[in-house]
Amino acid sequence: MLAFPVSDANTDSATLNRLRAAAHAQGGHNLVGGPAAAGADFISVVYGNFPLMFGLIVLVTYLLLVRAFRSVVLPLKAVILNGLSVGAAYGVLVLVWQEGYGSTLIWHTEPTRAITSMIPLIVFAFLFGLSMDYEVFIMTRMREQYDATGSTDQAIIGGMSHTGVLVTSAALILFLAFVALASVPETSLRIMATGLAAGILLDATLIRALLVPALVSLMGRWNWWLPGWLQSLFSGRSKTKGANE
Repeated sequence: MLAFPVSDANTDSATLNRLRAAAHAQGGHNLVGGPAAAGADFISVVYGNFPLMFGLIVLVTYLLLVRAFRSVVLPLKAVILNGLSVGAAYGVLVLVWQEGYGSTLIWHTEPTRAITSMIPLIVFAFLFGLSMDYEVFIMTRMREQYDATGSTDQAIIGGMSHTGVLVTSAALILFLAFVALASVPETSLRIMATGLAAGILLDATLIRALLVPALVSLMGRWNWWLPGWLQSLFSGRSKTKGANE
């Protein structure tokens, strides 16, 4: 049996729910198919497990950064700022394409009033990984400078002076690439490119160039704090490795 809803079933969940209720009321094992039903099932399955996926990614990332930075504070800051980058990109997507502030002016395209279900996942995967790469570049250099000088201020100056040009240049190249991608006629690609370009630009300027050094400066010696049992664990591994070599 075919059903042709008056409203858009892809955005009107009430229509799809009523159709499914009517199909189930007929008895038997009746199912509702089609793009709207498939899209709703996809969103339910993928985004229903998204909090678990996000939590696992954050946990694993945090543990790896604790080992890399030899600190329990810096990895926490990195994870929070990376989440801020992704959240800012989502905000731009909502403002431009869902609310319509700029889609008509820039692309002469009517706002979609909704975001394609795959795009938030793509934006999250790309931006979280990329911004974490930038964070590792910067903070590894700061850690080296702090180990050499014992000064947080010198660590910030040395870290930003050695990595700032690299991070900014890489971010600018990617930003321009996604700006070019946003010029294609396909609306879904424009939406994705808008989120990625905005996220990269905000991450490289406001977050990496401003918030990262500012927070490191504010936290002072707490940046480098590591519990004694973790210090013993890491130093023990280093000694064992050296002995084996």
